[in-house]
Amino acid sequence: MTSAAALSPTPFGRLITAMVTPFDASGAVDLSLAGRLARHLVDQGSDGLVVCGTTGESPTLSWEEQLQLLQAVRQAVGADAKVLAGTGSNSTAEAVEATREAAQAGADGALVVVPYYNKPPQDGLEAHFRAIAAAAPQLPLMLYNIPGRTGCSLQPETAARLMDCPNIVSFKAASGTTEEVTQLRLACGPRLAIYSGDDGLTLPMLAVGAVGVVSVASHVVGSQIRAMIEAYLNGDGAMALAHHEALIPLFKALFASTNPIPVKAALELNGWSVGTPRPPLSPLPEAMKTTLSKTMAALRQT
Repeated sequence: MTSAAALSPTPFGRLITAMVTPFDASGAVDLSLAGRLARHLVDQGSDGLVVCGTTGESPTLSWEEQLQLLQAVRQAVGADAKVLAGTGSNSTAEAVEATREAAQAGADGALVVVPYYNKPPQDGLEAHFRAIAAAAPQLPLMLYNIPGRTGCSLQPETAARLMDCPNIVSFKAASGTTEEVTQLRLACGPRLAIYSGDDGLTLPMLAVGAVGVVSVASHVVGSQIRAMIEAYLNGDGAMALAHHEALIPLFKALFASTNPIPVKAALELNGWSVGTPRPPLSPLPEAMKTTLSKTMAALRQT
C-alpha cells in the first residue's frame, strides 16, 4: 500500500533544519560558525536548511545580517542541501523585497510566515502571499502557519485559493494539530507538500499525509529523526514508533522554554559555541539546562 506521504512531492526533501543563528561573544552574527554548523547539519541527515526563521531569531536580525547569513550558508553547503531563507514580515512590502533579494542571492526557496501582530483577515493574507509569489516567480515558497506566534491563522480555504500561484509549493503546519494536515490536503490536493512544524508531531503528521518536518531537534538528533522518517516511509511502523517514543523526552525538553532558547543551550552542551539568544530572549535557566543535559545523556544511552 502506498503511504499518503508518497502522494505529494518533496520540494525540499524530508528533513529540514530550522537553523539557529550563532552569535560571537560580542553579540555579532558569527558567519564562519554558521557555515560550519550548516555543513554539520547536512552531514547529520538534513536535506534542507532554513536560515533566519523563528529558530534563527529573525525578529532581532537586520535585513543585512539575514542576507549575509543566507550567503554564508549557501556557500558552506553548496549543492548538497536546499537552503531556504526566512523572508516573512508583517509588512507586505518588506516581505516582497526580502524574498526578491533572497532569490537573487541564490536561495532555493523562501519560508514566508503569516504576518504577525497586525492580524489581517483572510483576504489580506491572500493578497500578501500573492504579492510575495509574484515578486520572485521562480523561487519556490513555503507558507508558514504558526498561529501561536502570529495571532492569526491561514485557513485551508485561503491556501487553496493560492494554489494558482505555481511557486507556492509547500506549507509548514505549526498549529499544533494533525487535523491541519488533513484539512490542507482536502482543500489543496496533493500538489501542496505539507511539512510538520512541530518535532513531536512529525510521525503523526506523516501518517496523515505530511512529507517531512522543519525541525529544531535535528540540531542534536538529526540522524535519529532521519531514521524515524525513513522507517515510516519503508513501511516499518514499529521501528518508526520506537524512534518517536525515544525522542519525545528530548522534543519536550527543547520546548520547555521559548524556542530557540533550549536548542541553543543544547548545542552549547554539545560543544557548539553558538552564544545566547539576543534580547528580549534570555539564556536557559540552570535548572532547565540540567534537565536538558540529563535528557540528552539518557538518549545517547538508548
